[in-house]
Amino acid sequence: MLMRMSTLFLRTLRDDPVDAELPSHRLLVRAGYIRRAAPGIYTWLPLGLRVLGKIEAVVREEMVAAGAQEVHFPALLPREPYEATGRWTDYGPNLFTLKDRRENDYLLAPTHEEMFTLLVKDLYSSYKDLPLTLFQIQTKYRDEARPRAGLLRGREFIMKDAYSFDVDDAGLERSYRTQRDAYERIFTRLGLEYVIVAATSGAMGGSRSEEFLFPTPSGEDTFVRSPGGYAANVEAVRTAVPEPVDATGLPPAEVRDTPDSTTIETLVAQANALYPRPDRPWTAADTLKNVVLSLAHPDGTEELVVVGLPGDREVDLKRLEGALEPIVVAPATDEQIARRPELVKGYIGPAVLGPNAGDGEDRTSLRYLLDPRVVPGTSWITGADAEGTHVFGLVAGRDFTADGTIEAAEVRPGDPAPDGSGPLELARGIEIGHVFALGRKYADALGLKVLDENGKAVTVTMGSYGVGVSRALAAVAEATCDDLGLAWPMGLAPFHVHVLATGKDPQVFAEAERIGTELTAQGVEVLLDDRPRMSAGVKFADSELLGMPLVLVVGRGLTEGKVELRDRATGERRELPVGDAVAAVGEAVRTALAG
Repeated sequence: MLMRMSTLFLRTLRDDPVDAELPSHRLLVRAGYIRRAAPGIYTWLPLGLRVLGKIEAVVREEMVAAGAQEVHFPALLPREPYEATGRWTDYGPNLFTLKDRRENDYLLAPTHEEMFTLLVKDLYSSYKDLPLTLFQIQTKYRDEARPRAGLLRGREFIMKDAYSFDVDDAGLERSYRTQRDAYERIFTRLGLEYVIVAATSGAMGGSRSEEFLFPTPSGEDTFVRSPGGYAANVEAVRTAVPEPVDATGLPPAEVRDTPDSTTIETLVAQANALYPRPDRPWTAADTLKNVVLSLAHPDGTEELVVVGLPGDREVDLKRLEGALEPIVVAPATDEQIARRPELVKGYIGPAVLGPNAGDGEDRTSLRYLLDPRVVPGTSWITGADAEGTHVFGLVAGRDFTADGTIEAAEVRPGDPAPDGSGPLELARGIEIGHVFALGRKYADALGLKVLDENGKAVTVTMGSYGVGVSRALAAVAEATCDDLGLAWPMGLAPFHVHVLATGKDPQVFAEAERIGTELTAQGVEVLLDDRPRMSAGVKFADSELLGMPLVLVVGRGLTEGKVELRDRATGERRELPVGDAVAAVGEAVRTALAG
């Protein structure tokens, strides 16, 4: 059926929404594809739903081709399965929870591992039933603290999640590879550039995970890559640990006065002014700063920890949360530090921290974690735990130890890749897919076992595979838009062709209708701008904003038997005889879809 703009449920906006940060967010709202219902929650309008449906079709086709079968779970789920796996608390405040009229606890599902596991447990009991892969395309919920960027960081979103079930680890590896390959096909068909990077598993758990990122400067995720092929989300980067240093012969540590030196910058200045080195100036890399952090555990308890790292590095809270997930990390407040009298702000040193302050049952010191670069034998300037003093020449392993190491420091361009494949470069991206080798975490917690060929009960091993369907739509919009508006690829556009009837001549409107009707009969999806009292300028602006791949203008050239065909992406224009328009446009659409 020919779709007419005179009846289409659509109002375009000339002004940007006040909360829009990214072009995709701004344009999808202005073009009438989505409409904000609440922070991080959007209503899908007819044009948006058409694009969403086409993306879902690509995802569904590739899942079926990979041997997966589709199911559909409710979004409202009982507490008990999530309690059994620990995720009722592990998700922390990101989990939407509620009670029914009988005071039973429920949640709005962020993911469905538990329910898939229980479904397979309910129906399957033999190794002969496996391998099995199930998937769904469904709405998910996460109570984001700061929803932003439209569909890219919402509180409600549409996701395809698939789950594989295998008898052994070799089967899991095959299933993981099959899904990973399917993802490459999906994003290729969507026209999205992607980078596959190593990632942390977080609250999902499992032994291995990889993210598919769409590289864009406006992305919220930072990732690294090296000339030799290493690629990882910044949270998953492991520091290239230096070899221990032989500290034999180093002089004892010495406490020195360093007045008014509560920052690394002022400390380096004082060290060079009062205690200059004979070989070179002191730098921030010679200092060990100890940062006090507050950890909010999912059960509601809070804990202070101290992280020691070279003074030329900053703490990256996102990396730290990646290492500690689901714990939420924040800098300790002045009030929190003041409650620990051993912590002298600006002069904190290892002596009052971790195992250096005592051990055993009576130990009350804060946990102390070190950056992996602080290896045994390295010598540091650090706090002496008294106002206006620092200790020089404090040697790791000889003079102090820690409770462990942690990846908390920022990753910088030029840092060595952990696999030795060269210096790292940093880039930004949008996560569009994630694959996890879950292993037996959920099967163990929920008792999913099958009988093997010897009649012995074995725990099933699982994989989890997610594609952000609504996020992929926003990523495509972000990748293809320009200053004028959206510019969809042919296979995803809500309509293949936008036919504009411009002017007031009734013959123009009749001819535009004829062309649109004939194209529709050929299977071409046509949006006809038949609004009678709308100026040509407004129609042109709307066509650029809405972003159909081809725009056919029927206007004043009709008196000479001509119409104009415009390519939205390239801006190319060409005149066509009106009698050839249907054939030419139909062929252009079929060629683009086939390519």
